[in-house]
Amino acid sequence: MPMPRKVLVIEDNRDIAHLIALHLSDLGIAVDQAYRGDDGLLKAINEHYDLIILDLMLPGMDGIEICRQLRSKEYYVPILMLTAKSSELDRVLGLEIGADDYLTKPFSVRELIARVKAIFRRVDAMGEVDSAQQNGENIQVGELALDNEKRKVKKQGREVELTAKEFDLLWHFATHPGRVYTRTQLLDLIWGYGHEGYEHTVNSHINRLRAKIEENPSKPDYILTVWGVGYKFADTDAEMTA
Repeated sequence: MPMPRKVLVIEDNRDIAHLIALHLSDLGIAVDQAYRGDDGLLKAINEHYDLIILDLMLPGMDGIEICRQLRSKEYYVPILMLTAKSSELDRVLGLEIGADDYLTKPFSVRELIARVKAIFRRVDAMGEVDSAQQNGENIQVGELALDNEKRKVKKQGREVELTAKEFDLLWHFATHPGRVYTRTQLLDLIWGYGHEGYEHTVNSHINRLRAKIEENPSKPDYILTVWGVGYKFADTDAEMTA
């Protein structure tokens, strides 16, 4: 019998934290809670969680710093960030430093549960792809070396700093070379649902990813545009040097 999923809720508003815990528990999920950022970080480091629901504004240590520290570790845990701020800059900052998704307060419980389920579906789907890889957790393609266990990428031996979604995109492309994906398909595969921003979300992430891994982002070698359709990963050495 599979072990129940375990979620850590780091939220200083105890009413919100208890409400989240109540509804996740109804799904059979084990829930721990922390009401200060520093306490939450200690729990996140010392115990295994399948997801961390993280408030942005916290006493002791804010959510951005917690997220940054967790992403500096070798292991990976999905992070759903909660924020009372609704500006695009705040949302982008959270995603850039490694959050997998975000919710703006006030939010409905139904939307929270949908986001949590979407993250679990994406993680499970990526796990199925990983287990099917002939080379286990590592992929070498061209000058890129991908380590899925540590979620790290190196180019010519130098580490490339990627956000969580950028890594997910690159890993998915690299494990399916030559396959063409529409923006809608990528939204479903990587984000798990129709994420706010829609096609623009995919475009902006691919542009940033190209800027980090391509020698010339305007003439990419790895992530290729299929005009009128979407994107694909180069499937042969010849195609990469064409």
